[in-house]
Amino acid sequence: MKQYKVIVYQEGMLGSLLLGSSKVDPVRFTEFLNANAQQGWRVVTMEKDIRRMLLLWKREAYVVVLEKDV
Repeated sequence: MKQYKVIVYQEGMLGSLLLGSSKVDPVRFTEFLNANAQQGWRVVTMEKDIRRMLLLWKREAYVVVLEKDV
């Protein structure tokens, strides 16, 4: 049997407010994925998303689907 979880990974709002847009930091995203992998989670699929914030700013996000055996 498998267990799934869906996570929306995005950076904080500060970069968007100061710079007009915010991109995902690859080092922090790698650390996030590795932390989940240590708990037995495996990435099934991932989708990039640009999300609007307060109608004027935008920030990059990833919708990540993870699975693990239970």
